[in-house]
Amino acid sequence: MGFIMFLIVGGIIGWLAGLILGKDIPGGIIGNIIAGIIGAWIGGALLGDWGPDIGGMAIIPALIGAIILVFVVSFIMRSMSRDRA
Repeated sequence: MGFIMFLIVGGIIGWLAGLILGKDIPGGIIGNIIAGIIGAWIGGALLGDWGPDIGGMAIIPALIGAIILVFVVSFIMRSMSRDRA
């Protein structure tokens, strides 16, 4: 049950990061889950594990890390689409 909660929280964090930045995450629900999990790792590495913890993720650092990740991925995707055109 803990792993499923981890995936759900990761998906919600990835979705929130996309909403905050106004950017779409490639891959839909799977992309949101991946962005949330990688964002939690980035946020934990940069900011530590402080704030409320749900599903094994510190929410505030995970959200900040996911925002950073979504920003970087959207920047890379935008530059790749310019190179093709």
